[in-house]
Amino acid sequence: MPKPAWLAEDAPHGDVVLSSRTRVMRNLRGQLFPNRANEAQLMEIMRTILDAAREVQPALEIFKGLTNAERDYLVGCRLVSPDFEWTLPGRAFLVDADRSISLMVNEEDHLRIQALSAGLSLSNCENASYGCLNALESRLQFSFSPDFGHLSASPFNCGEGRRQSCMFHLIGLAHQRRLPSVIKALAAKGIAVRGLFGEASRAIGAYAQVSVIGGSRSEFAGACEYLLHEERTARKNVGRETLLERAQHARDFALSSPLITLADGMRVLGWVRWAAADEIEGFSLSPRAADAALTTLELRGPSREEMAGRQRADLLRDLLS
Repeated sequence: MPKPAWLAEDAPHGDVVLSSRTRVMRNLRGQLFPNRANEAQLMEIMRTILDAAREVQPALEIFKGLTNAERDYLVGCRLVSPDFEWTLPGRAFLVDADRSISLMVNEEDHLRIQALSAGLSLSNCENASYGCLNALESRLQFSFSPDFGHLSASPFNCGEGRRQSCMFHLIGLAHQRRLPSVIKALAAKGIAVRGLFGEASRAIGAYAQVSVIGGSRSEFAGACEYLLHEERTARKNVGRETLLERAQHARDFALSSPLITLADGMRVLGWVRWAAADEIEGFSLSPRAADAALTTLELRGPSREEMAGRQRADLLRDLLS
């Protein structure tokens, strides 16, 4: 499948920020939320949204079913949520040819639109997501309350119905054991920090998704600038010899291991990525190549973990040898 647009080489502050994302949720007026609707109602909701998308967004490709491999890759690209129940009735997934905009139908809400762009580029993804939303809004009527704003299946998401996020690589702060205090400072401002794959994941390999619901883009951009500064300061305080030693150890581990867990694979790529960004001798691959590998680390259930572990080991050997 095509690689996502956020892997473009032209990524502002790409040494620290992998991608930016704007996600917008909406629910159809007069319809039950997905967690309350029956199968027939979910199917009706899906048809209504798909009919509108075909008319006003014909460039979007529609998937009503995905293979496991397709689903794993799309999750790895962060184009679809890990918890999206794509096998259930009334679910559909839409994506554009550039893999920059994707839509989930009947996930937690009737419609979730998200746009991703490379590096620290909040205005790009916000403009793209709202461009798609405005086109659909010409055909669809959404639930709105003067008191609560845009209505959602989760009360926490009511209001603007928008989540802004950036994917950071905070390995300098993690190495200096400053990451917990920085996360605490962000939380005090209402900014959440999660792992690479969202709400249920941890910041393994120092990959951290920094996000906020609602609020102004300028305020969130200011928080991202603060985080960017703190990470670059932390990296400068780590000697190049230390970085070389850690990156070599990570590479040696990957080259000698017959199977590798998802967490270990992310840690390996984290150190290799930092070495590549700092142009450490012997690490000639680009940070974007390490980021591309993140999308194919194969998310699998426990029953297939051994197979996935071998695939990860093969992938990292090919990348690092």
